[in-house]
Amino acid sequence: MSMNNALRKTATSLLLIVLVALATRLAFAWYEVRQFSPQVLSIVPFQTETGHIAYSIASGKGFSSPFQRDTGPTAWLAPVYPYLLAEIFKLFGVYSLRSFFAALSLNILFSAGACVPIFYVGKRIAGLGVASAAAWLWALFPNAIIIPFEWIWDTSLSALLVATLLWATLELAESRRVRDWSLYGLLWGFALLTNPAVALLFPVLLAWAAYRTRDRGATLVRPAMAAALALLCCLPWTIRNYIQFHKLIPLRSNFAFELYIGNNENYDDQHKFRPAAITQDREILRYLRMGETAFMEEEKRKAVAFIVEHPRIEAWLIAQRFVDFWTGTATPLAAFRQADSFWLRLILLCNDVAPLFAFLGIIVLLATKNAYALPVVIIPAVFPLLYYVTHTSLRYRHPIDPVVLLLAAIGVHGMWRWCTRRMRKAPAAESSAA
Repeated sequence: MSMNNALRKTATSLLLIVLVALATRLAFAWYEVRQFSPQVLSIVPFQTETGHIAYSIASGKGFSSPFQRDTGPTAWLAPVYPYLLAEIFKLFGVYSLRSFFAALSLNILFSAGACVPIFYVGKRIAGLGVASAAAWLWALFPNAIIIPFEWIWDTSLSALLVATLLWATLELAESRRVRDWSLYGLLWGFALLTNPAVALLFPVLLAWAAYRTRDRGATLVRPAMAAALALLCCLPWTIRNYIQFHKLIPLRSNFAFELYIGNNENYDDQHKFRPAAITQDREILRYLRMGETAFMEEEKRKAVAFIVEHPRIEAWLIAQRFVDFWTGTATPLAAFRQADSFWLRLILLCNDVAPLFAFLGIIVLLATKNAYALPVVIIPAVFPLLYYVTHTSLRYRHPIDPVVLLLAAIGVHGMWRWCTRRMRKAPAAESSAA
């Protein structure tokens, strides 16, 4: 019995899970670093909009030029991660190997740190076993191991923030303290300035927390204060954008670009290649030529026109994006068959299985009328809506992957309990019949 207790204590140790998460990410990063020269690692990971804007900030040009060429102020991205990367450049050198390792280390810490909120959310919803299973899944999930190295972007930080926001929402539902609601609003403000895609979740999670506290005599003053603080955090950035572009841009400006990249004449068989195929590179060249404001207005006009004129194509595209968002490819079976390595097939299998079990977890929560079902279920239901109408990839799903794996753990646990109950009932039925 003591041996079983020791094994259980080890398996449910949050410290051990976090250490394993750190070890797996560090091991993968160490392996990958050995495949590239220092010159490549110093430059290539930063050749993104985030890296270019961070370069501009570190060079004293301000938040500008997302495509390396000097194009002036931009609102292409929200400010938190580019400024964080700019500070790394200032401390360790612009486009340097030390800066890469510093950014990579932060990504690994963000990713491994997501074990903590997802553990406590799982513990509150379904107990210690599910909590530790969800945290172990995140610690060993291939995408969570790979992405901190592959993307010097806000992706890993966003995963930590979404899991933390869910944890804070569940905790807030039990609190009437003004300080807790204030901190909740500030956390949302930071998250919105990091990844504006989480904005769709804000009103739903806040409304749920407000609804849960109504029985404790709480008024709407505290939720309103939390919302006001979140918006006040974003206000300086919105004012900056209005001053620079003379139009209201609450957080970032590039939605029109993303919309047109996913909704254009390339998808119309009758007009393919007339004009020439539309690509992201071609649109970026137009951005450099036209400037941000004029470019975004033109992209929005063309995207809306295409959507209105091609409703059947748009319905087909949304269906394709739905599959793509949840599996990483619009043709998951074909991709699995064509994979040329065991590692790649393992990644594809994990990406496909996780949402299937997460769906089972949603059913379990709803069927058992779990008190915390709504905020957990709403995240995978609402967060992808933005990507269903634009374009998607597994990287865009990653911010909610900790919640997806939590739901998967709940689904497996629910299925296991159902099977064991059936097995117990079968002998009882046989004995009563005899």
